[in-house]
Amino acid sequence: MTSATLCLWYDGCAEDAAKFYAATFPDSAVGAVHRAPGDFPGGKQGDVLTVDFTVLGLACMGLNGGPIFPHTEAFSFQIATDSQEETDRYWNAIVGNEGKASDCGWCKDKWGLSWQITPRVLTDGMTHDDPAVRARVFAEMMKMQKIDHAAIEAAFLG
Repeated sequence: MTSATLCLWYDGCAEDAAKFYAATFPDSAVGAVHRAPGDFPGGKQGDVLTVDFTVLGLACMGLNGGPIFPHTEAFSFQIATDSQEETDRYWNAIVGNEGKASDCGWCKDKWGLSWQITPRVLTDGMTHDDPAVRARVFAEMMKMQKIDHAAIEAAFLG
């Protein structure tokens, strides 16, 4: 069996990002921190080069590769939530730590990594067998940045 590790490129702040994720999400931790054995483009010997960490049980490595490859919305972590309190906690942790709110449950952390804070009630509505339920839930979601559970539930019920 193979194991996979998600490699995330940072501009010198992989350790700070890993510490934030470990403090914010359950089943998350910072592992080994590896320092550069020599100078490299964008850094010097002794700088943090890579950081091993987990986010919600997913193995990651943060690579301090410099500014050449910034994060884009083409990649995001999607976090399923069960309550408005849980949605608020994750959303506020990310946006309240120099992050940016976006639409439909998306936000970016201060390092530019995208997150989808997705309540299960939204997923249930968007995948419902009834196209009228899907349409109502979708229309309601399109009005939001952070997802409002009560509004989505009301749309779900019609």
